[in-house]
Amino acid sequence: MNGWIYTHQLDPILVRLGELPFGGIPIQVTWYGSMYALGFLLFYGLATRTARWPDSAVKEIEVGNLLLYIIVGVVVGARIGWVAFYGGLPYLYEPWRILETWKGGMSFHGGFLGIIIAYWIYSRVHAAAFLDLADFSVTWAPLGLFFGRIGNFINGELYGKPTNGTWGVIFPDDPQRLPRHPSQLYEAALEGLLIFGVLILLRFRAPNVRGIQPAVFILLYGIVRTAVEFVRLPDREIGYTLGFITRGQMLSVPMVIVGLVWLIVALRLPRRIPRLIAAAAEGNAKRVRALLNDGADVNARDAQGRTALARAAERGHNQIAKLLEKAGAAK
Repeated sequence: MNGWIYTHQLDPILVRLGELPFGGIPIQVTWYGSMYALGFLLFYGLATRTARWPDSAVKEIEVGNLLLYIIVGVVVGARIGWVAFYGGLPYLYEPWRILETWKGGMSFHGGFLGIIIAYWIYSRVHAAAFLDLADFSVTWAPLGLFFGRIGNFINGELYGKPTNGTWGVIFPDDPQRLPRHPSQLYEAALEGLLIFGVLILLRFRAPNVRGIQPAVFILLYGIVRTAVEFVRLPDREIGYTLGFITRGQMLSVPMVIVGLVWLIVALRLPRRIPRLIAAAAEGNAKRVRALLNDGADVNARDAQGRTALARAAERGHNQIAKLLEKAGAAK
């Protein structure tokens, strides 16, 4: 450390275990891979807790299955996306190199498309609503981005443009050895923590707006990524388009448009009705009883309990009204 200038000396390898006897493929645990694993584990823990909420779109027992779809979508999509967006012709002539993941090369935009496909497949196989599935799980995605960008910083890759020289980070892969913007940390803070904070706020402030979580995530990610790209160096093999536009910006600006349109549509969609209220209004006593037994504690959710009781009473569903009163909805 020299004043505000930090010389990057972090080892991207967490554990070295040798090489395979053929092909010289290293056996090792990298910090970047560990960040992926940490993100997935954190998703599992938080999603499992969320799945215990009475109105959760995904049951606790289904979280592990959903996570498997997400892992495949993220890893396969991110790798194929990088090859398609950044890898170029060498991978067309030598397609087996796509499997050389230990040499790096993962794209957020590819991973994002992979998750969309994974959600669609899961919704078809398990008869789940796509929007409800996305609202349930997208909240935790920024945490994965946060850890992924920390992994980028430890790797000393995807760094930014030179600063004014009085502060910044000197990265080992930089042939000029200049203090540069640690753009990975900017992205960790904005793509990760900032967007996560907004999505958490919306989860509690607008829980019944269908599709708002993915809409806001796409919109904010597009804005943040486009902004950070102004201080981040473009990929060496690609450079700038028209002299000032990076490939990341070309892929992120459409996300801003899609996210904005999605948000407008989401705000106009019919609101999601909590399952307890819907069952009470339908006169489905069996469903109400099951929800109450499943943890729909109306004492802890007074507004929902009173609404469910009112819906049941106005429709003459006396049996349901008695169930709710017994559970404490009238308090």
